[in-house]
Amino acid sequence: MKFMALAAVALAMVGCAEKDTKVTEYTCPTPYETVEVEQPAKGKQPKNIIFMIGDGMGLEHIATAWVANRGTLNMEKMPYVGLQRTYCLDWLVTDSAAAGTALATGEKTNKGQIATTPEGEDLQSMFVKAQEVGKRTGVVVVCRLNDATPATFCCHDMNRDEAESITADYLECGVDFIAGGGMNYWRDERTDGRDIFAEIGEKGYNTYDTAEALMTAEELPVAAVLAPLELPSALSGERGDMFRNMTSKALDLLNEDNKEGFVMMIEGSCIDDWLHANRVDAAVEEILDFDRVVGDVLKWAEKDGETLVVVTADHNTGAMTLLAGNIAEGSVVVDFANTGHNGAMVPFFAYGAGAEVFDGVIENSELSQKISAFIK
Repeated sequence: MKFMALAAVALAMVGCAEKDTKVTEYTCPTPYETVEVEQPAKGKQPKNIIFMIGDGMGLEHIATAWVANRGTLNMEKMPYVGLQRTYCLDWLVTDSAAAGTALATGEKTNKGQIATTPEGEDLQSMFVKAQEVGKRTGVVVVCRLNDATPATFCCHDMNRDEAESITADYLECGVDFIAGGGMNYWRDERTDGRDIFAEIGEKGYNTYDTAEALMTAEELPVAAVLAPLELPSALSGERGDMFRNMTSKALDLLNEDNKEGFVMMIEGSCIDDWLHANRVDAAVEEILDFDRVVGDVLKWAEKDGETLVVVTADHNTGAMTLLAGNIAEGSVVVDFANTGHNGAMVPFFAYGAGAEVFDGVIENSELSQKISAFIK
């Protein structure tokens, strides 16, 4: 009974996915070339940290995307690899709120909670530590900004479903670059009549409500809310290079005239949504779009020389199995065992300054602690 209830909740939380169409075969029509990066010398301390999260992205999903892109991904260019356990305090199978809290704050909590202890006390994310030592902070996602993962880095709430109050928390987060979707909760469909988008502008943020307008941004702080809910899907083609451009703009502004460095979280948010819907076609394209951004970030970090990049997932979704396919053709055949999360470990990858400390089998909270140890 508990499993069935969790599955129902998982389906209800699907954001950008169409829930009525199951797809288990896919051939990727447009593979891309992955980057080549030199590995930096060991022992260097990072000035900048870029933490990248593929929501719901387990090993089997990465393997499937690898086949779809004809046997190559940017993630595989990262030299240090390990596994992290994702369970939360009150459930073996976590959700994005509890898992995101562990990744953001270094502390595990109960399912459904946004950067709070089980008793309701606020947990401070690595962004707060970064701000305390003078570093800039940024978040770029393709989901609603009030969704669980970005919220755990920027907000606090006992209940991940409190969309309006979580959105209002952004007014006090102090994050320098904020970009994602969710205008319905910032302004357009709020039940309390508030215009959080206008309010954050009044606090000094430069605000943008289209991707084109965001590209004109010249100074921080930035708040960009670019869609009513999630950004357009990668499969549809409507997203284009939006995710990559958002990330590029964030890197430019966070790094400009910055001696202290920055800490940034980038999420490929909708991988999870499409896995809940058992849509391998859309999930693969979301992973590939995320991996393109990984490639951009790796090339940026290689040139910078003082940046740590860590890529991971918050949990595993869909109990998917890769059954067949053809690497040369980019075709895959999969099966899904359910529409919810599972308790399998997920991988992490590291590249750049300080990356050599990231290996082994660890807790998700420990992964966060390893990253935060470099925030000085």
